Amino acid sequence: MASRTIVLGSTSPFRKALLEKLNIPFECAKPNIDETAHEGETPIKLVERLAIEKAQAITGFSNALIIGSDQVALCEGEILGKPHNFENAVKQLTKFSGKAVTFYTGLCVLDSSTNKVTSLVEPFTVHFNVLTQNEIISYIKAEEPYNCAGSFKSEGLGICLFKNLEGEDPNSLIGLPLIKLISLLKQHDFDVLKEQPTNG
Repeated sequence: MASRTIVLGSTSPFRKALLEKLNIPFECAKPNIDETAHEGETPIKLVERLAIEKAQAITGFSNALIIGSDQVALCEGEILGKPHNFENAVKQLTKFSGKAVTFYTGLCVLDSSTNKVTSLVEPFTVHFNVLTQNEIISYIKAEEPYNCAGSFKSEGLGICLFKNLEGEDPNSLIGLPLIKLISLLKQHDFDVLKEQPTNG
């Protein structure tokens, strides 16, 4: 079989950095889709559908495995978006103090030559410390996490806010569950270890 192109259906620098950990060549492409939730759609159904639609929205690759991913965060049943500014970030982190936030990451691999789709949703829960307003403000000013759902960067200083983490793959918190991705790629006969470049 001719070597297949791996395509990340995302322009997120965080997802790109995660996929680079697998040490395989890949391309990035931007999926343009409507991310509006359907009426009555659960957050879990939403992220799986959007992950699939993102992969399907990438065209122009004839023999590729296309990765789509989407993520939503929930705290006490409320969906959390990106704060976009300081005030909203303070509100979000104040709400999270002493509570648990669960991230659901939808993941899909699409074979562009056969249209075979494999997909799943990976949960990951963050348990927050009881946070003072001074701690919240100091953190936000230091890291400015305005483009991150939940107002924190777990790969950075956000770790200072946590009591503990609960889940199978901490990469999923950043946006791409690599353990499950490796498994999905295997279902498409793509073995990450066998695809490693050889020296010499």
